[in-house]
Amino acid sequence: MARLITVAVVDDDRMLLDGMRSWLGSVPELRLVATAATVGELLGAATGAAPDVVLLDLLLRDGSAPADNIRRLLHSGSRVLMISTVPDRARVIDAVRAGADGYLTKDNDLPTLVAAVKDVFAGHGAHSPELAFACAHDDSPSRPRLSPREREILLDYASGMTLKSAARRAGITVHTAKDYLDRVKAKYQQAGRPAYTKIDLARRVREDSLEGG
Repeated sequence: MARLITVAVVDDDRMLLDGMRSWLGSVPELRLVATAATVGELLGAATGAAPDVVLLDLLLRDGSAPADNIRRLLHSGSRVLMISTVPDRARVIDAVRAGADGYLTKDNDLPTLVAAVKDVFAGHGAHSPELAFACAHDDSPSRPRLSPREREILLDYASGMTLKSAARRAGITVHTAKDYLDRVKAKYQQAGRPAYTKIDLARRVREDSLEGG
């Protein structure tokens, strides 16, 4: 039997919170355990284990910075799925860079939201059209420009393959594959986002939505 996923919602729109209670109450795999108008309110009222996934509104009326909210929730032990009224490209990128596992606009339907929550809980990230569009058009200096072969080796290696397996799949030598991977690491280092380990590289793949790009 699948584990029940606990969910909290942080949003200062009372109508949205009421709607979420109704929506999520109809999904047997999810349990809404808390709602709050601010991250501070949610964390201050916590009495047990942190929710598995927090649906976090991008812009709250308390003026809190989205990146700070994300980091506080991650530190508490929750994963974060951002929700917003508009797909603001720059803010999407900033949220993912801060550690959010996905981004959805509020006009999505319940099945899309449920699928996103499940993906976030599983550690896959919620690869929505909004997120894919933002990443595809991200030309900021912090996003390295990778060659097709660099990207291919990065994706295979970061997905769990050994470098030898990634090289074999690409039809190149292990030495050549290592050169490509070293170039990828150097580019992320130059962009101010160092990636020293396989876990770091997997994080960069998710942050830049490279799987679907």
